[in-house]
Amino acid sequence: MALSELDARLIAEGTAAVPGDELAGWVVAQRWFGAKSREFAQFNAIDLLVLDAGPPLLALLLIEARQHSGTHELYQLPIVTRPQEGVAPEQVIAHADGAAICDALQDPHEIARLGALMVAAQSVERDGSDVRFCWDGVERLEPGGQVRMMGVEQSNSSVVFDERFALKAFRRLEAGTNPELEMLRFLDAHGFPNIARLEGSYSYHGPLMDATLGIMQRFVPHAGDGWQLALEAIRDGRAEEFLTQIADLGRVTGRMHAVLASDPEDPDFAPEEPSEEHIALVSATIDEQIDRSFIGMPELESLAPIYGRSEELRDRLPELTKQGVGGRLIRTHGDYHLGQAVYGSGGWTVLDFEGEPGRPMRERRRKRSPLRDVAGMLRSFTYAALAGELLHGQRPAPEGWEARARERFLEGYLEEVDRRLLPVGDRGIAKLLTLFELEKVLYELRYELDNRPDWVAVPVAAIGRMLEEPVT
Repeated sequence: MALSELDARLIAEGTAAVPGDELAGWVVAQRWFGAKSREFAQFNAIDLLVLDAGPPLLALLLIEARQHSGTHELYQLPIVTRPQEGVAPEQVIAHADGAAICDALQDPHEIARLGALMVAAQSVERDGSDVRFCWDGVERLEPGGQVRMMGVEQSNSSVVFDERFALKAFRRLEAGTNPELEMLRFLDAHGFPNIARLEGSYSYHGPLMDATLGIMQRFVPHAGDGWQLALEAIRDGRAEEFLTQIADLGRVTGRMHAVLASDPEDPDFAPEEPSEEHIALVSATIDEQIDRSFIGMPELESLAPIYGRSEELRDRLPELTKQGVGGRLIRTHGDYHLGQAVYGSGGWTVLDFEGEPGRPMRERRRKRSPLRDVAGMLRSFTYAALAGELLHGQRPAPEGWEARARERFLEGYLEEVDRRLLPVGDRGIAKLLTLFELEKVLYELRYELDNRPDWVAVPVAAIGRMLEEPVT
């Protein structure tokens, strides 16, 4: 059968024209598919909207991965039809009617078509569902421009247009406005300059849900991410020079938190007093993490300094929380570390405001102490100090560099942040930072045990220090 017949079937029949078995096998093999560790009962193609009839046909496919427990995850899959011959095997999702259904986000030409729909602010509809493209930018994408994939796919797919715009497609979907779109709109409207400007977005609306599908931002050219810059500075003997940039990053972070807390009239962003329930939730979450990390802990030499010391760690929680959290709860970045900021001619630009992708959206939108972001960045300095040695056998950072990096970042941060957002006094700030660093370190311990056993000494050393230091 001719390719046009597959196009006609997709237009007329929608999801019924998509082979389910091949679809399931392809999706499970993708890096962005988050349910690999859980058994699922079935895959369903639940909606299909033709974005451009072409030829070739460009469409948006929504798929559901349903576990045996009844829980499910939803994903977006932009698709394009192709002849079976000459298509890269990794792009082929399924075969039907003598043709191939392919992943459009692996094809620069199809990505350019998606960008053109956004710039034109198009809207497409089918059977009560619609996809809406929005463009807020002044400049336009030029037809025939360069398109390239950005980095390695993780939970999303990112594409650069003409080195001027960057599209991020959220593969996994949840109902509601994605926190990244919400945060970028707020920060831009309130004059925070250290972000990649939001240029456009696209979203799905229908009986199933309303959800953000992706965002277009200004691309920051000739900029390096903070993680790589730190590792290169340490490798090249410039670690002390890099401390100046770390202090600047602290100032940018302080201003970011001050802006996020600057609008008491916006209920989604207005600062809140931490309640007793909030304090109890923080403590209970860390207590649960202690159990997860220490129960069934393998007998490894690298774990010896902390083996059997879970109760000592748990005993520190009441002391860390007895005066309450203090300060204010605000919207935060939520997944803050050196890799989430790039440094270029204009200084630091903060990226990736969607929060931790593995957490439900309601948790990512929850207001928290800004010191939770700070704790994430401080832990990033620990990893940067040791990463060169662990990854490449290179020299670690100079002795005391991590402590100096922490000090410079905190000095810059405290210069710019609204101090009303923090606990009163240096002791209160230090105590709350210790609490959030403990939360981060316990996550690191579990992650390293599961994925990088050679790195487990990093969180083990941090836990050992916490156990020896007095809580003051």
